Amino acid sequence: MARDEALSWRPIERGDVEGWSALIAAVQVADHDREYYGVEGLLDLFQDPYRDFPRGSVGIFDGTAIVGYGTLMSRTAADPEHQMRYWGAVHPEYRGRGLGGRLLDWAESAAVPLHRDRYPGRPLALSTYTLSGNREALALHEAHGYRPVRWFHGMARDLSAPLPEAAEPAGFEIVGLTPDAWEHARLLRNDAFRDHWGSTEMTPESWAHFMAVGAYRSGYSFIAYGGDQPLGFVIGHEYEGVTEATGHRDAYIALVGTGRAARKRGVAFGLLSRVLAAAKAAGCDTASLGVDADSPTGALGLYQRAGFTMEHTSVTHLKSLPG
Repeated sequence: MARDEALSWRPIERGDVEGWSALIAAVQVADHDREYYGVEGLLDLFQDPYRDFPRGSVGIFDGTAIVGYGTLMSRTAADPEHQMRYWGAVHPEYRGRGLGGRLLDWAESAAVPLHRDRYPGRPLALSTYTLSGNREALALHEAHGYRPVRWFHGMARDLSAPLPEAAEPAGFEIVGLTPDAWEHARLLRNDAFRDHWGSTEMTPESWAHFMAVGAYRSGYSFIAYGGDQPLGFVIGHEYEGVTEATGHRDAYIALVGTGRAARKRGVAFGLLSRVLAAAKAAGCDTASLGVDADSPTGALGLYQRAGFTMEHTSVTHLKSLPG
């Protein structure tokens, strides 16, 4: 293992994704993290219009092996402030050497020029997340001036258990989400998440990237209509990295939302029932999703009624930076 002065720091490139994926897998084992990223998922990040890998990423290398990383993602709006997102970690064998703190220092420095290019004159904050049980990571963020501001639950459901009845309440119809309806889903997503903490609108550019990721599964994605009016939607993913790491197939519910005018009509439950049935029929073993613990729409209760149970909780931390 090289001494710190022998480690090299440089932006992450496409050719690094095999090693980067292996690093993330080692972190997952050590931290009991459920975020699995295979090569395909990491390559998708290079297409994200709100990421700048040459300026907004860094890898720590011991020779050719990547042993730590940090990435930044801009948001689609600075409303009321630009909450840029940081994601990073250090290989378990290289911890205790101050590298995690140095990555946070890098992120805070690199975030400022990226922010000023997009939102000059607007306030800036950096958000990160840690698992609630990772005491070392929690202490690291506290020592660097970050404050916990929000909690999110990771939930899962065994698809071998009886599924909720996939009944459609009177007054709407659920159909497959085809490309001609993607714009309907984008507008629904923006309407549904307007009152959610930390959410910004999906632009046509960011939505196009989201719908183009390799994990997207049209068979797990649906939209509900009341006549010609779109009411709600669900988008499902399936990640090869999860199957490789766990040996089972998981249908990840990446987004589910109901337009504000259509809430409390059973639309979301009908959509969930449909995607669970479709995923089970396709051979998936489980379904999973993430939810804001304080969601204003009561989403946590909805998912519990659909048979999901909490597996872990993550903490979002925030620190204001000079804009």
